[in-house]
Amino acid sequence: MKKFLTAILVAAALFTTVGCSGRPATTADVLQSSADAEEGSSHDSQGSLRTGLYAVGSLSSSASAGEEDGLIQTDVTIVAVTVDETGVITDCVIDAVQAKANFDSQGQLLTDLTVPVPSKNELGADYGMGSISGIGKEWNEQAQALADYVVGKTADEVLGIAVDEATKPAEADLASSVTISIGGFQNAIAEAVDRAQPLGAQAGDELRLVTSNSMAAGNAPEGAAGMVETNVNIAAVTMNGDAITSCVIDAVQAQVSFDGQGQLLTDLSAPVPSKNDRGADYGMGAVSSIGKEWNEQAAAFAAYVTGKTLDEVAGIAVDEATKPAEADLASSVTISIGGFQALLEKLR
Repeated sequence: MKKFLTAILVAAALFTTVGCSGRPATTADVLQSSADAEEGSSHDSQGSLRTGLYAVGSLSSSASAGEEDGLIQTDVTIVAVTVDETGVITDCVIDAVQAKANFDSQGQLLTDLTVPVPSKNELGADYGMGSISGIGKEWNEQAQALADYVVGKTADEVLGIAVDEATKPAEADLASSVTISIGGFQNAIAEAVDRAQPLGAQAGDELRLVTSNSMAAGNAPEGAAGMVETNVNIAAVTMNGDAITSCVIDAVQAQVSFDGQGQLLTDLSAPVPSKNDRGADYGMGAVSSIGKEWNEQAAAFAAYVTGKTLDEVAGIAVDEATKPAEADLASSVTISIGGFQALLEKLR
């Protein structure tokens, strides 16, 4: 009966205009109307939230070899939020990944790239900030304190938090629990809010953020002795019990090359945008058999797992290359999804 009523609403929408604007209804308007009709039967529309994720990388701490070994350092800042209909943050999770690899003045890698790369939240006390912090707080504790502080604020209010010249908190109530620089986090939180979309999250759902990170030696470009690629895969997920109610997947991929004299060949000044932010510039659409970019396929997978339990996500059929074996998913996703499944498995 619900599907029958939805069909009537869709048909009616095709012959009407949107609101009082006189604009003809588009396919997006029709689909939204039908989605609203279905959701209204099982959810409180007043409790719907938007889910947002933002990630950006930086290579600015990397350095060529000289008297000391060279360093490739990729820093990725990650923020997930849920936002209500008025733009107020209802929940926030902050994390970061710092991946390092050393090389010498002969262009030889010195770091074992097979070692796992945990996020700063996963490192916890092993990150080592607590012992040198003026307030005795670890990085993850300070990130959590900032995340808690911005709940109830809008993006503009977050950007308006007072900071000193080093972008450390200048407001006493925040400075008592956060002494790290927060300027980058303020911008990242605002960006996450700006990207937030209504994907199914409801008031009371739990917001989770998970990452899966690695470093590997890539194919060095011409004129380079070596290249290190860092991959940070990210999922922002809301959950009701064991069921996923919304999901956003993104990734940051940073490539840094160096020559046989240990000199870096990569521009370190530019930020490293995520794959979602790169969009068509990532270049997968032109070679994809279904003409879909990475961000489009990641969004399709995220939509597919919404409403599923973690067991159901783990049970999605894949082939030997971990590409979708289920026809309805394979029609919109042709990339390997084993990594996505493993990423969401970390929600347990």
